Amino acid sequence: MKKRNVILMITILYTGLILYFMFLGFNRLDRYEDYKSYGYEFLFIPSGVPLNFPRFTFSWLYDFGNIAAFIPLGILFPLLYQVDYKKFIGWFMIVIFGLETIQSLVHLGTFDVNDVISNTIGATIGYVVYKVGFTSNLTLKKLIASSLSAIILLVCVMIVSEVLDKRVSPIQPLHAIKEITGAKPLTNDVPTFTVAGNKIEPQFNLYSNEGNTTKTYTYPIEDKEELTLFLNLGIPDHEEFKGEIAIITDGNVIFQKNEEDLKESETIEIMPLEIPLYYEAKKMTIMITGNIMLWDVGFTELKHWWE
Repeated sequence: MKKRNVILMITILYTGLILYFMFLGFNRLDRYEDYKSYGYEFLFIPSGVPLNFPRFTFSWLYDFGNIAAFIPLGILFPLLYQVDYKKFIGWFMIVIFGLETIQSLVHLGTFDVNDVISNTIGATIGYVVYKVGFTSNLTLKKLIASSLSAIILLVCVMIVSEVLDKRVSPIQPLHAIKEITGAKPLTNDVPTFTVAGNKIEPQFNLYSNEGNTTKTYTYPIEDKEELTLFLNLGIPDHEEFKGEIAIITDGNVIFQKNEEDLKESETIEIMPLEIPLYYEAKKMTIMITGNIMLWDVGFTELKHWWE
């Protein structure tokens, strides 16, 4: 009986600590007005993976804490009530859903399904630790086995997270997308030229046009996730200051500039422009009319680490 009272006291104290961090920790009271201005936020779609490999950043420590902090609860509650996993995790998820909802309703946080997933993973790891070493008399051997099981499960979570996670790829030349239709950019022996008195030496491609016709470059992009274009543009010196560039995805113009836009900017833009395409599209077309040139056009996308 005395042993159970000790476990009960530890459980109450630890639960109180968890509640403190959920409702008062991380300067939540100081951020009350900010949370209130956002309204009631309920994020039901997972936006990331539970835990990547260690990066020793605040965000990684936060993700780690969201799992590790709930491991003790996965040990303490089964010790007190001798419940099986299904009953334990069922009640745990009901309580966590409730606490996350209250967080949002009292403007001391947001309901975030990512937190629910991480907390549930932590409680599950704790329950496994309980089954390994705490179901009978605790010995040093069982304690070591329990600790190792927790470490192994955390590593497994990291491995699965790394497999599921996608990251922004390095910038790749746009012509790396091979299945182009229409014109092809110049990629070998690319000439140098000047724009607004600045010498331009393209590194890997040049998109241009000749005369008053329109030249189009079309790429399939349906397999690209969160594609972002990077490009430089301008009209070479000593050329007629006339031209237009349009980038179209599935019939929608997402970017357009002509000579008037360049005049209004006072100086020709020679720094890379960043054009996000954060929605699904099957194809992208670059249309060039007149003397506008694009060079060093590249892109990034979300990819798994092994791609």
